[in-house]
Amino acid sequence: MTRHHLHLLAVTVLVAGISVAISAQQESIEELRAKAEAGNAIAQFNLGVMYASGTDVPQDYAEAVRWYQLAANQGDAVAQTTLGFMYADGQGVPQDDAEAIRLYQLAANQGNALAQNNLGFMYANGTGVPQDDAEAIRWYQSAANQGYAPAQFNLGVMYENGTGVPQDDAEAIRWYQLAADQGDADAQTNLRLIRR
Repeated sequence: MTRHHLHLLAVTVLVAGISVAISAQQESIEELRAKAEAGNAIAQFNLGVMYASGTDVPQDYAEAVRWYQLAANQGDAVAQTTLGFMYADGQGVPQDDAEAIRLYQLAANQGNALAQNNLGFMYANGTGVPQDDAEAIRWYQSAANQGYAPAQFNLGVMYENGTGVPQDDAEAIRWYQLAADQGDADAQTNLRLIRR
């Protein structure tokens, strides 16, 4: 059976790292901290990324969680998704799938493709929620329709295996191809295998 993608902090940090790098060029850590302490959600999130990755500050997951939480409380979908990962993985906080689901749901409802994919993964695997293929498909579809390659791959898996949808190799190939075109190595592998 083919595995599903759960893309979490690594992707978020990569994307957020661009924001951090730009911020770091334009302002000092003290200026960033002052903005974060004044309630700027972007600065709070960026400070969280810096603590999670150990960029220009000592790595400290608990401190990262503190800053992510402040940004998430203001409705920042990327912070909610990243904080969801921290709870799912138990980084800086006790592991808590229910809290991860809650945070992913908040971000997914705002259209965050990463959160939608992660929520789909949780439903597909029954992690923190009852296993529900229809919900997994719904969330994967939402993220895949935004062009999110891991969700496109996951939909391909669901169609190839007939999980939550009728088995359909043509539809699996369509979704694998979309993900493969974006460089998804697993989708490229599955395309080769399904076409044999």
